[in-house]
Amino acid sequence: YSLLTLASMNIPGLEFVLTLPGIAGFILSIGMAVDANVLIFERLKEELWDGKTLPQAISIGFDRAWSSIVDGHVTTAVGALILYYFGSASIKGFGLTLLVGTAWSMITAIFVTRNLIDFAMGGLGLNKRESYGA
Repeated sequence: YSLLTLASMNIPGLEFVLTLPGIAGFILSIGMAVDANVLIFERLKEELWDGKTLPQAISIGFDRAWSSIVDGHVTTAVGALILYYFGSASIKGFGLTLLVGTAWSMITAIFVTRNLIDFAMGGLGLNKRESYGA
């Protein structure tokens, strides 16, 4: 996630400069990424505690975490857009960094985390409930 966000700062036209507010936006977006993954894993554990099989728990856990992830990320993105539109130069840097980081956070939480969990279950053979905290 962090590498993707930092690499996005080199896209022409986005005008990234890592000032102190930009670094703060980056750190805040890291918190968003951590929160999304915590939501996913907690929902997965809840489903395992309810007696679901591991593949069922993964599928249902992601489905149940989806609404919370979207809610948090959309409200943060709206706030970042408002800051970017109405803010001064340093506030625009914060808003842009937060917006790009939030977008990457949502993408990685949904696609990368899901693929890593599927790989852990299928490729690495972590099929025991205890491996996922249940």
